[in-house]
Amino acid sequence: MSDNEEIIKVIETLFQAGITKDLETLRDIHLNDPKFSSFSDLPPYDLKDYQNTIELEELKFVSISDYSYEIKNPKISIFESAAVVALELIQKGMLVDTKAYTGEHMIINGRATFVLVKQPTWKIAHIHLSKIN
Repeated sequence: MSDNEEIIKVIETLFQAGITKDLETLRDIHLNDPKFSSFSDLPPYDLKDYQNTIELEELKFVSISDYSYEIKNPKISIFESAAVVALELIQKGMLVDTKAYTGEHMIINGRATFVLVKQPTWKIAHIHLSKIN
């Protein structure tokens, strides 16, 4: 498998967790290191570390049923053992409020930037997600 294929597979694994609810895979694809960081299009908007990112991703994916995603126009730039991936992202699903037994359809059109490092496999070192209104 080429580096480009491996990199896209890592990113797809992140979003596939929303479909499969196999949240353990999230820990495998993120760089568990103080250098890890993420920004998201969902609150809180502060810069997050590895642990906060994992917890918020898990919470997001368990709160959305019928989740689906589409990655469009990915651009992968590899610099030796680092890679930058920019892409368009469409996420859909039903936001579920289990206490009120209600749900709300959501469609998020956004952009994403990922920085990955190869140590020895590709791991996500930084994520930046932003909505397009």
